[in-house]
Amino acid sequence: MRAVLSLGSNLGDRLAYLKSVIGFFGPAVVAVSSVYETKPWGVEDQPDFLNAVCIVDDPARDEWAWLRAGQELERRAGRVRELRWGPRTLDVDVVTVDGVRSDDPELLLPHPGTPERASVLIPWLEIDPAAVLPGHGNVRDLLAARPDSDRASVRLLQPFPR
Repeated sequence: MRAVLSLGSNLGDRLAYLKSVIGFFGPAVVAVSSVYETKPWGVEDQPDFLNAVCIVDDPARDEWAWLRAGQELERRAGRVRELRWGPRTLDVDVVTVDGVRSDDPELLLPHPGTPERASVLIPWLEIDPAAVLPGHGNVRDLLAARPDSDRASVRLLQPFPR
């Protein structure tokens, strides 16, 4: 199944953690956005994040397999979940999987908060200009609805290193 994954890191070698995800998924990676730097939200007293979005496709993986793979990568990166929206070595969020809807508390799809997160919408649009978030509409329209300050807070850092 095809999935959109949002990647973030604000501790340690942030870029290396993002690269580890792309390396892990290898041939399943269809597209990777540039790397963006963003201010934290929720808990603001922490380092800035590096963010990227990737599109992956693997017929052997369903939404649960994408979630488990992301959790395994976070575990390998030494992620500790002590504070919601707190600092983290690696965050791999499953944004959407082939339009699947899920209200399971362990796997909410599409990922909640996505319509309000310019840090996801901007890199996603970079690699899929026609992107649609199931149940919410065109990603371009969602981004246009965000305040200017939200869009301006997502700073292009560099193309994703290969």
